[in-house]
Formats: sequence, C-alpha cells, structure tokens
Amino acid sequence: MQIGIDVGATKIEYILLHDNGEETGRSRIDCPKDYKSIIKSINEIVKKIELNIGKEVPIGVCHPGIHSIHTGLIKNSPNCDWINNKPFQKDLREAIGREIFCENDANCFTLSEAIDGSGKHYKIVFGIILGSGVGGGLVIDKKIVSGPHGITGEWGHNQLPLVGKESKIKKTNLREGEIESSISGLSLSKKFKKEFKKDLKAHEIFELYRKHDLDAEKTIEEFKDNLSMAIASVVNILDPDVFIFGGGLSNEINFFNEIQSKVRKFVAGNEFEGIFLKPKFGDASGVRGAARLGRNINY
Repeated sequence: MQIGIDVGATKIEYILLHDNGEETGRSRIDCPKDYKSIIKSINEIVKKIELNIGKEVPIGVCHPGIHSIHTGLIKNSPNCDWINNKPFQKDLREAIGREIFCENDANCFTLSEAIDGSGKHYKIVFGIILGSGVGGGLVIDKKIVSGPHGITGEWGHNQLPLVGKESKIKKTNLREGEIESSISGLSLSKKFKKEFKKDLKAHEIFELYRKHDLDAEKTIEEFKDNLSMAIASVVNILDPDVFIFGGGLSNEINFFNEIQSKVRKFVAGNEFEGIFLKPKFGDASGVRGAARLGRNINY
C-alpha cells in the first residue's frame, strides 16, 4: 500500500492505494494558504491514515511547480504560490521523520494513466494538461522522465510556432509568445474579451462555439490551429505513442479527429496516426500517480 497526496491551489486530496490499484479512503481538505500549515496538514493526514491501518507505508506527494535539484526549492508554482521558493520535500521529510517522494502534478497525472489508466498499453505516454495554464508530463516504460533540470514535459512554456503568421509579439515580453498564452483557459478568455468586448470564461466560449456563435467560432478555430502546431512540435521531438488530455479545458474538446488531421500537416513527413485519449481516472490521476512514487520502497 502507498499514500498519495495531491497539493493544489484550493485543496489537499489524499488516498491510500493498494498494490492492485484499488483506492481506500479518498478524501480532501481545504488547502491552507500558508506554508507551515500545509506541512502540518500533510503530517496530520499521514498520521491519521497510518494509525488507521496500523503500519507505516510509502508516501508520495504531487504539487504544482518544479523541485529544483540545484537549490532544493520549489519554483514555477504560480497557482500555489505559498510553496514557491520553499524546501518542500526537505521540510516534509523532517516533519514526518522519513523519506517522502515529491513530484510535479502533471508528471504524476501522466504516470497514473501510463500504469493502469488510458495509456497502460503504450510505451511513450505524453500527458497534456489544459486548464487555466498549460502543462505536461512524459512517461516512458512506466517511468517518469523529468530530465536533469526537472522541466521535461513543460511544453506550455515553449514559444508558439507562428507558421504563416506575422508575429505581433514584443520581443521584450516572451511570455506573450508562449503556447500557454495562446491555448490556456485564461488566455482564451483574455483574447475573447480583447477582441469582442465580452467577458466570458473559456467553457462559456466553447458553449457558444457549439451553438455556432460567429465570434466563438473564430476564437475556437484559432485555438485548434494553435493547439495543433504546439502538439506537432512535441511529436517532432518525442513522437509519443499516445497523448492523454487532462484539465478542465480538455473536457470541452470534442474535435480530436480534426486536431489529428491538423497536426499531420506540421509533423515531419506528414505522417501522424497518434492517439488522443481522455484520462481513465480524470482529476484523480494526480493523487494516484503520487501514491505510485513510493512503489519501489518496501516497508
């Protein structure tokens, strides 16, 4: 058995995962908005579970952002700012008194789906997270590939390929040219408001698109092109067997066949038969993947 804990912007979710993949006691609490209280809450969760089962088990924690191997600090966690620049894994180990495995939430999502989710039959699995931001993770042969700097899978921070388009992006603001700034939920809302003077959330824009609203159709057609070009850049480098889409914005997409055709135009040789899937475990894959982090440790 393993404990999995998912630290997010608004909640801390936790489960006990049996070796056969069966979950016990999935629950969640509100995530405190200060660092010391987060450490304390996780410690209390672990004590509660282990008191109930009568033994110590491995613990995995997933979180937004990257654990820097150079400084030991969390970086790039804008949605959970209170753990930024903090030695999260070190402090958890000291509080609980033993080894704790920490990993990026998108990596844990992908690991879960690669082991016993939608991607379990595939060798190279790329997880795509489309929500308020854009993230991703890479798993090969059921193992997370994070790279020497912990940034593998961060495709959302690549510059968007501007094929056949005149770039209007200021060179001094590279963030505006990132993939995340073109296909995330927040970016869709921002662009729609700027162009059409309508303040709508991304899911509302998609709802109008399905009703054939002209403004929404223009926005989503551009979204399709940008998403396809961005995915093609991943294909040309990694050529994954399967892409698994998570995040709230992914739930709005019902045109994967169209995206596949568009991607084919941008990949080397124009041959692409990649598979796009929704996650088997949905939002629960992050916490399940966290539990998987400690599988090689025996207690």
